[in-house]
Amino acid sequence: MSDRIEVLKTYKIYINGKFPRTESGRYYEPENANGECLGNICLSSRKDVRNAIQAARKAQSPWAGRSAYNIGQILYRIAENLESRKTEFIHLVSKEENISSAKAAKLVEESIDRLIYFAGWSDKYQQLFSSVNPVASNHFNFSMLESMGVVTAICGKKVHFKGLISAITTVICGGNSIVILANENAPISAISFAEVLQHSDVPAGVINILTGKKEELQSHMASHMDVNALLLLGYESKESLSLEQLATENLKRVRTWSAEKVNTDELENPYSIQDFLETKTTWHPIEQIGGATAGY
Repeated sequence: MSDRIEVLKTYKIYINGKFPRTESGRYYEPENANGECLGNICLSSRKDVRNAIQAARKAQSPWAGRSAYNIGQILYRIAENLESRKTEFIHLVSKEENISSAKAAKLVEESIDRLIYFAGWSDKYQQLFSSVNPVASNHFNFSMLESMGVVTAICGKKVHFKGLISAITTVICGGNSIVILANENAPISAISFAEVLQHSDVPAGVINILTGKKEELQSHMASHMDVNALLLLGYESKESLSLEQLATENLKRVRTWSAEKVNTDELENPYSIQDFLETKTTWHPIEQIGGATAGY
């Protein structure tokens, strides 16, 4: 019998491309439906939320400035790396959700496929939703889509690994950055996914993943004045009302996606990307020169 002591993994949060311990120094011990302890997990604080939002703000503009093709390449790279660690994630998801390995494999594979799906849309949604608008004056009038900015997302108790992947992918596909609070009862797959991101060419700060209690952090994520949009995953209408009211302080866009929507294929359409985009309309003057139309 070996006297070796097993080295247990320390699960940290993911901010600005790094894995710091929570500023508060606190932790909690979530359990799955079978009562099994999932480990010692960081209990994020308000300071962690502020640090993550600050990192997301710094990263957002350069990320939005990348070509749509390059964003698609990075999403595809995330899928490649997740595929290479599929066996590990099947085990994690199976333990977290207390489901069979076969069901966990299906969820992990669907998560990988979702990354591929939106990687394909990254350089196509602009052509679908943009337009040249008819106007009764000597102008061209164009409508185009731009990213909203920094998005905070909160996972409810029915939103697990596939839902977390869905939220992250749709938000960053349109050039936004994100701070997401994982389901407090399914934190290990979320933080392990951060390790995948670390090796997938994702710029630091574009994706930030926190763990902890949503009852403690959700109001701060909804009210922070440097956030442009709030995504509530798996919330009931009554539960989300107070957060929507907090979001009005700086006119945040609020989106509420049901657990069913993020955990099924209902989300697989370009309109979910559009949920976190703003329409920008540009007027361009033209002049008639010798019967021909010229723009300035």
